[in-house]
Amino acid sequence: MRGGAKVALIGGLFLAVAGGVGYGGYTVLADDDTGSTTTRAERRTGPLSAAEIDSAAKDFLAAWASGKAPEAARLTNKPVEAEPLLAGYRERARVSAAVITPGPANGAEVPFTVKATVTYEGTSKPWTYASRLTVVRGLTTGRPLIEWTPTVVHPRLTQSATLTTEPSSVPPIKAVDHSGRELTKEKYPSLGPILDTLRQKYGAEAGGKAGVELVIASSDTAVADQPLLTLRKGTEGTLKTTIDASAQDAAERAVNWYKQASVVAIKPSTGEIRAVANSPTGGYNAAMLGTQAPGSTMKIVTAAMMLDKGIVDGPAARVQCPATVQWMGRTFQNLKKFSIPNGTLRDSFARSCNTSFIKAIGPLDQRDESDTALGETARKYFGIGLDWQTGAASEDGSVPESKGPETAASYIGQGRITMNALNVASIAATVKNGAFLQPVLVPRALDNRELATADPLPGTVAGALRDLMTASAVNGTGRTAMASVSGEKGSKTGSAEVDGQGKSNSWFTAYAGDLAAAAVVQSGGHGGDAAGPVVAEVLRSP
Repeated sequence: MRGGAKVALIGGLFLAVAGGVGYGGYTVLADDDTGSTTTRAERRTGPLSAAEIDSAAKDFLAAWASGKAPEAARLTNKPVEAEPLLAGYRERARVSAAVITPGPANGAEVPFTVKATVTYEGTSKPWTYASRLTVVRGLTTGRPLIEWTPTVVHPRLTQSATLTTEPSSVPPIKAVDHSGRELTKEKYPSLGPILDTLRQKYGAEAGGKAGVELVIASSDTAVADQPLLTLRKGTEGTLKTTIDASAQDAAERAVNWYKQASVVAIKPSTGEIRAVANSPTGGYNAAMLGTQAPGSTMKIVTAAMMLDKGIVDGPAARVQCPATVQWMGRTFQNLKKFSIPNGTLRDSFARSCNTSFIKAIGPLDQRDESDTALGETARKYFGIGLDWQTGAASEDGSVPESKGPETAASYIGQGRITMNALNVASIAATVKNGAFLQPVLVPRALDNRELATADPLPGTVAGALRDLMTASAVNGTGRTAMASVSGEKGSKTGSAEVDGQGKSNSWFTAYAGDLAAAAVVQSGGHGGDAAGPVVAEVLRSP
């Protein structure tokens, strides 16, 4: 806003304070986008003027700060949705004083800061945050209105959430890693949503005492409250996790190289999750909840299927790798249409030859297994889709039955297959360990929950998969990314095409020693280019 206005609540009563800008003379009309309209001027059209943007933002913030929720709601394009949240600012969030300061408008968007005081039973604490609003032209009367979204009230609010100040439903926790090092949201921001979930689930068992907090409370009881301000501190209970602080630090650092990236690290010999990180941080935990095509990292499972079904007898088996292959009327090709004359399974895996793995459909189709064999292998040996109980919210992957060209696509990690970094890291960990151990974030002994189980990989299959992944890490598409990682190692690259996205998602999974990791970088391109360095950074952390 261009007038430097402030709106404030003083002494328990909301007041409007103008800094060089008058508030008088603005006519409040009913929201024209809901069918109730009062027109006192000719309907305006076209782009909003700077004066209209300033006036609409100023009047809305003044009404909100004055505690006039119905009036403020009518200045939005969705008053029925807006009024409960605006009224709840005083009634539920217990904001007893506030000063709202608009910043310079950027087109139709107006940022503002809120300096508030929250009071509960005689205890008060300051609360400061920033948000923004956007002014739009009403569809019917053309009036400038605030485009309503819950983020106007607070940037982390959603449609199904409210701001609430009350005694906490569960005590606070002090989360620590497997060796006792404290894990905080400030130091490890990617863990923020996870720590909220762990507190909600295990806070009572951790031995603490609840306090009073301002939280974002969801109507979905399965979603953890998000604490924003502590008014009366409770007593923390200690909760031990499987995270390793050093690996977590490396993971946080690595995902921040990119705008959108996720990584998970797992200890293969135990299934313990050592790191979980996302960029951006503090919101959706894509590393454990994502559902995306995993691209060619799925060739680990496809190779296991080929070995287990007798399509090939080992890494040195001769396989065809033509530049293109057709299945059910659809043509599939290798990157830049490369081919490998007279090559082996090891060669095709190391160079990530799509056509070699799609050609496995032929023999399986003759047995009427081509549409189901991949999913059966994923579940039987890798635990995919078996309702993992990690201790926090997670998706356990999906490899559904497929038909026609979709079957061919699934063999190279496309089609309807969905995974996240947790699932793909577990696949690599299973290869390294020789058997699936369901990933866990908190020890099973904490609640005796039932973990998913799968059959061990047959010894010859496990050995062959480690051979293939070593070839990728040492001589194949993973070579550059894994060059800085020492010791016994294996890897697999992947790139997954996404409809409407110009550049494919970059996937990479690898293991070294007793640590496996997987990463995905949105629109990162080839697996070794973007996701590979993220995984390598984590693998070097122990």
